[in-house]
Amino acid sequence: MKTPNMLDAKKRNQNDIKYVKYNKEFDKFGNGKKFFVRTYGCQMNEHDSEKIKGMLKSVDFSEGTSVDDADIVILNTCAIRENAHDKVFGFLGVLKHLKQSKPDLLIGLCGCMAQEEVVVNDILNKYKYVDFVCGTHNLDNMLSIIKNKIDTDKRQIEVLSYEGDVVEGVPVVRDSKYSAWIDIIYGCDKFCTYCIVPYTRGTQRSRKHEDIVEEVKKLVSDGYKEVTLLGQNVNAYGKDLYKDYDLSNLLSDVSDTGIERIRFVTSHPWDFTDKMIDVIASRDNIMPYIHLPLQSGSNKILKLMNRKYTSEEYLKLYNSIREKVADSSVTTDIIVGFPGETEEDFLETLNLVEECKFDGAFTFAYSPRENTPAALMKDAIPEEVKMDRLHRLNEVVNKYSNLRNQKLLGTTVKCLVIGESEKDKNKVCGYTENMKLVNIEGPKSLIGNIVSVKITDTKSFSLDGEYIKE
Repeated sequence: MKTPNMLDAKKRNQNDIKYVKYNKEFDKFGNGKKFFVRTYGCQMNEHDSEKIKGMLKSVDFSEGTSVDDADIVILNTCAIRENAHDKVFGFLGVLKHLKQSKPDLLIGLCGCMAQEEVVVNDILNKYKYVDFVCGTHNLDNMLSIIKNKIDTDKRQIEVLSYEGDVVEGVPVVRDSKYSAWIDIIYGCDKFCTYCIVPYTRGTQRSRKHEDIVEEVKKLVSDGYKEVTLLGQNVNAYGKDLYKDYDLSNLLSDVSDTGIERIRFVTSHPWDFTDKMIDVIASRDNIMPYIHLPLQSGSNKILKLMNRKYTSEEYLKLYNSIREKVADSSVTTDIIVGFPGETEEDFLETLNLVEECKFDGAFTFAYSPRENTPAALMKDAIPEEVKMDRLHRLNEVVNKYSNLRNQKLLGTTVKCLVIGESEKDKNKVCGYTENMKLVNIEGPKSLIGNIVSVKITDTKSFSLDGEYIKE
């Protein structure tokens, strides 16, 4: 049994990172059995779930439609906010009742929550029906963990508190046939005081650029239209591995593969260079969409958050992107109610949002994460004050999101059509180059294609359009 240790998780550069190939052979122990994977959190978690499904299918498991017809249920978890914890533990309660009627059901937990010491202690003591726990650093070993559970009927807890190898070639079953996630860097070294990710995902480790480019080339040959390069901080790509090769170089090389659309998330303003902006502006297949987390417009709060930039520096970067990248769309993340935030600090955030007029924002009320520095700060801000600030912020964000969208009314845009519209099954939906969701009047045959769409109506969070034959 290997359980997480948060003190060890804080350490950096204690081990040499090895680059290895996934080369694990098992008998087909999943034959005739079904799995169900439930994913919480970010795009990296979504891609991790694609790897989990790939490994399970490699030993002949098939994917079930729900927990009810599954022989194994895996929760791939997120630790970024308290409500993510609550959702996972709530669902584990549902699975407890299911296991009472299906005693052979296997239940597993992986992802960022699995890296938290307090969570694993709870699993050990209060959730004894959970059969296995696998950490983020040894996800590639999940089949061994499951096989050991089946063979020995003993609980398997295997969570490393140090970074494992960078493993290439893990089987993957992609959720889309047209748009693909690609990991380019794991972990984060920024240590923002509110964030648990540097502890749950470890030190930053870049994949070799040759392996990334080869993966994109394979996707191009398989007919994929779009790739999204993933990392907790993609802008730090290469800093741990190369002296003179960074994200701007990688973007150029990926662009040269001929893939029709390239995106990347998530960026930290500290590592966003002018060279990156120039590459994005000069390449037609690098989409003009940037997610650039602000977190706060108050320099005092930014310093408490350990964000390593000022509001003035952020605004300078923001304006440079808007000026150089044609038709660019910029979204952001903002936290309100951080410990020590006064009304004046909050108004500074509102003022910066008014100045930037973002295309959209993910907004949150601060909640402490155990073992982060911010959790030790005095949080004297009442919950009702946090909620009031969040409401006022959202009003401003939604106003400018709506205004940005209104500028597209009557224009013709290019959309990658990804599937049926969730709001109207008679329509399809897709995304513009600058990441606007469009519900489209058009046939199902458009799915998987990049097509011209005339925008006929706008809302704060989506657009309506009609397919234009060319």
